[in-house]
Amino acid sequence: MPALAEALVAGVVLVVAPVASTASADGSVPPERQSDLLHLLKHDCGSCHGLTMKGGLGPPLLPDTLAGRADADLAEIILEGVPGTPMPPWRSQLRAGEADWLVRQLKQGLPTEGMAP
Repeated sequence: MPALAEALVAGVVLVVAPVASTASADGSVPPERQSDLLHLLKHDCGSCHGLTMKGGLGPPLLPDTLAGRADADLAEIILEGVPGTPMPPWRSQLRAGEADWLVRQLKQGLPTEGMAP
């Protein structure tokens, strides 16, 4: 893994580590946790996928680019990462229901208010 990618992954993990996982067993995500997860998407995921999710070190995470992908596959990528790439596993910070919620948010498109162009 290139040094820059390793540094980005390490930085993302350090920033997200204090975020507690609070999804219920049925997969619902409380509103206060939704705010934390949206912050994670915009800032931590955005550090590799671009702040507007149009791609960067990682591929774009836009509704049209994710439309053909199965939700379960995308949630698995979030939780387990992609070996051999800078995509880290997020299982230690997220529950399965939270990963499912993140996939739904990405597929419907994130709010753009306050995001970099």
